[in-house]
Parts: sequence; C-alpha cells; structure tokens
Amino acid sequence: MRLVERARWEWWRGDPVDPASGLMRFLTAHGLPTDLSARVPPVAGAAGMAAVLVGAAGAAALGGAAGGAPSPVPAVPDLAVVAYDLRPAPHGEGVPAGAGRNGGRVQDAGGPAVAAARVGRWSTSWTDAEHAAAVRAVRAAIAEGDVYQVTVVGHRSAPYSGDPAAALAAVAALPGARYGGGLAGPGWAVATASPECLLTVERGLARTSPVKGTRPATASGRAELLASGKERAEHVMIVDLVRNDLGRLAVAGTVRVEQLFGLREWCGLWQAESTVAARLRPATSVADLLAAVLPGGSVTGAPKLAATGLAAALEPVGRGPAMGALGVLSADRLDLGLTIRTVAADADRLHLWAGGGITWGSDPYAEVAEAHAKADPVLAAIGAASC
Repeated sequence: MRLVERARWEWWRGDPVDPASGLMRFLTAHGLPTDLSARVPPVAGAAGMAAVLVGAAGAAALGGAAGGAPSPVPAVPDLAVVAYDLRPAPHGEGVPAGAGRNGGRVQDAGGPAVAAARVGRWSTSWTDAEHAAAVRAVRAAIAEGDVYQVTVVGHRSAPYSGDPAAALAAVAALPGARYGGGLAGPGWAVATASPECLLTVERGLARTSPVKGTRPATASGRAELLASGKERAEHVMIVDLVRNDLGRLAVAGTVRVEQLFGLREWCGLWQAESTVAARLRPATSVADLLAAVLPGGSVTGAPKLAATGLAAALEPVGRGPAMGALGVLSADRLDLGLTIRTVAADADRLHLWAGGGITWGSDPYAEVAEAHAKADPVLAAIGAASC
C-alpha cells in the first residue's frame, strides 16, 4: 500500500486558534480517532492514518509550559498533522516520508536518487564556555531549591545549497534510531534518528520510554553508566516525572514501571532507558494525552514547568521542531517518538539541536562534551551524504 496525502493542518505559535482544539477538529473531520482509551471501530471514509509533528513551541503550548526563544527555523510549523489515504502501490513505489512505520521506524521517502547537497561550515548558538555557564546557572538554581534537574539544549546550523534529501535520509538511517524518518512541507523538512519513545497507545494501554544517561558504547562505558549514582539518580527522577504524567490520565492503580535503567545502543553510545505503562481512563482524548506528556520529561527536567521556564530563559535559540514529537496515528494506535537527534531544513540552512540533563552533580564541561557526542553522529551522517 502507498500513502497519498489527503489534507494537512499546520499551526504556529501566535496563531489565534487553540492548538488542541484545532488538532481535535482536524482528526474528527477526517475520521481519525480522538479517544484512545479503547478500540474504536473504523469510520467509513476515514483517512488511513496521520503523521503528527509537534515542535517544542507546540509541545509547550499543549502542555502549558514556557515557550522559549523564537525558532531559528520558522518555516517549520510548531504543530502539523497530515492525513493520508491508503491506496494500492504500483510496483517499486515508495512511502511518503514520515508517514509509514515498520518495526517502530517512520519510513523514508522512496523515489529516484537526488544529487547530494553542498553543506557549509556549522556555527553554534553558543560557545562551549557559554554552554558551561548555563550548566552552572542550573546548578545555582538547584542549590536554591528552585529545580531538581533541567535539560539545556544548544543549536547549530549550516548553510547548504542543492537538495538536502540525501542528507536527511542519512540522518534517518542512523543505527539505533527507533524512530527514523521525517516529514516535509513547502519550504521545510524535518528528519529524526530518535532512540526515544515518547508515547505509544494501543487498546487503551499507554507506554513511554524515557532515555536519560549516556556513555560510550564500550564495555567500560557500560560498566561506568551502570555504576554511576549521578546518572541513575537523574534517570529515576525523570521516570518519576513521567509516572506522574501518565498517572494524570490513568485508571487508578495501573501505572507501573515495566523496565528500569536498561541500556540501549545508539550510534556508538549507551543510553539508559526505562519503560512506564498505564491503562487509560475512559474518554481520554489525543489532546488530553499530549497535554499530559508534553513537553517530554527527558528534555525538560523536574519539576517540569519550573525546569522548562529556566531552560527557556537560558537558551538563546528556540528548539524548533526538536525536543517535541514525531510519529503516526492510525485507527488503532498512536506511536510518537521524542524528536531528539533531529535535523530541520529550511530554504537554505540545516539546523541541529543537542543537549543534556543537568543535576547538582553535573560537571559543566562534561555536559558540553556529552552534547557534542550526541550531535557528532548526526553531523557525520550529513557530511557523508553531502558534497
């Protein structure tokens, strides 16, 4: 089967329409599910599925958090929903980017190969010293008791010419990406190699798998991560936060941690991951769920609203489509990845974001090095696919 775009709805921060209401109206208009607490029979004439992109500003608006600095890539909507019809596919035809799934991966676009883009020099939104100063500011806020943990995120961009499709496809294909793919519109495209599940819902059961804690994917790195009291404390703090997020919508007594501090490899890095599940209360809507889980705990900190406010004050550049969500909604399933390890393209620049969670035990320059380690595989993939 192939997916043919039926309609799309896009929202930017500052638009007069409430994003939750607009989203629900669009889903209803195209026969897509709005109540995820139970299996609902398919609606005659409904779209086959929808791709959903929520940027950082959209996540903040849905979740009632601080919105942060303006996006450096304003062409990308802060919320986009694209409805697709399912039709028989001619032999060899591909699937639209960001629309299909296979084993947890959003599929890349098919079609003929395109010439590689020429990518210029990358520039950062802050220097390493400025990033380290932000880490120290978070530690000072922790000392004052204002927050317990805050994720700070940096941005970098580079000019390009030509078609960026091959570079974005290379990002989506990075090893370890549970959500590898993207979504595009007029004048913009987003690609992700995210290892993190923000939210799945199937038959009324919701799951989220926060990722927090990073070391090189070596035997010594594995041992160091498993033995790190600082990393485990940081991780458990976020697990508690997402347990609370799901608990707002859960049947009493059904929230449980299915896995705690397991390790998953992404691009030569160990990442610590847990999974929290809950049975949803009847009449839980898509908008209810997004309001509860966004912004994702692993890219905010705790308490969530205070941490988001501090990060917004410290970060000089907005997070754009990063640190939000990208995935699919069908008649019987919602599957959203958290848009970490994510690249956006506008008419003439590529954009990338990377950061990490800061606790009292954080070393400023170790945090800077960790952010670079997360960005490096993405930069390498873009470089290998470019002129």
